[in-house]
Amino acid sequence: MSEFFKNKRIVITGGAGFLGSYIIEGLQKRGCKNILIPKIEDYNFVNLPDVIRMYDDMKPDIVIHLAAVVGGIGVNRQHPGKFFYENLMMGVQLIDQARLRKIEKFVAIGTVCSYPKFTPVPFKEDDIWNGYPEETNAPYGLAKKMLLVQSQSYRAEYGFNSIFLVPVNLYGPRDNFNPASSHVIPALIKKCVDAIDAGDDHIVCWGTGKASREFIYVSDAAEGILLAAERYNGPEPVNIGAGFEITIKDLTEKIVKLTGFKGQIRWDSSKPDGQPRRRLDVSRAKNLFGFEAQMTFDEGLKRIIDWFRENRHRTCS
Repeated sequence: MSEFFKNKRIVITGGAGFLGSYIIEGLQKRGCKNILIPKIEDYNFVNLPDVIRMYDDMKPDIVIHLAAVVGGIGVNRQHPGKFFYENLMMGVQLIDQARLRKIEKFVAIGTVCSYPKFTPVPFKEDDIWNGYPEETNAPYGLAKKMLLVQSQSYRAEYGFNSIFLVPVNLYGPRDNFNPASSHVIPALIKKCVDAIDAGDDHIVCWGTGKASREFIYVSDAAEGILLAAERYNGPEPVNIGAGFEITIKDLTEKIVKLTGFKGQIRWDSSKPDGQPRRRLDVSRAKNLFGFEAQMTFDEGLKRIIDWFRENRHRTCS
């Protein structure tokens, strides 16, 4: 492995979270000795004085900005203002202060929700501006997309090295299983396991099941981000994905089978499907910094199901 990170001071915002824990492990494998995790209890990045204090305290060479207010369709619909404002202000202020301090590199993490609702499949990075995002998560997606504008404009005017990565939906052990804010895979796993325990004869799932999604195993996503941090220094956004799609119906049936739930699946079509399809073109990441996802989907699902069963009493019930 390269020694690029070995003697650098790396700040990971959101480092105490799901993806952050895998980024930390990846850095440790690379011999990084100075991994700095600003905790939300100490630094609220929505507030500029906290951003300034974090930079004064931690003096990073590189920032990997993972911190975000995130969740599934339900919580996005409940809090569009919060999701827009807090994600925008965190990113804008962190990038601006990094530029003022002339840090070596800023790695901004975007979202697949930034793509237009009807993006041609597979989603190519050049299509990211060709329409409005899917309405249920547009405020979040647009807030994140502004960080792409900032990264590109700061590079053009100030020569500031900020890159912008667009990961698809993550899943894996340590994911968020809180029913109020979880994404589709942990939500479905929890529904099935809870239904088995309760002896229920059915589960209820949102939407029609016709929408499709792409998922990347969390350790693969972390590897893609670290490869980009080390090797990529360009203005264009880069997708981080696995390059496949599965309908929510097929995903649900797969999780039902893997968990051993024997009951019925009932679809509540009064609930939204969200974006009709999602699958990323992942060729740019391969060409620019040699990233390809490794985990097979079935094996990844088995690992997250096993982890949930072993740790469910420590997750939100």
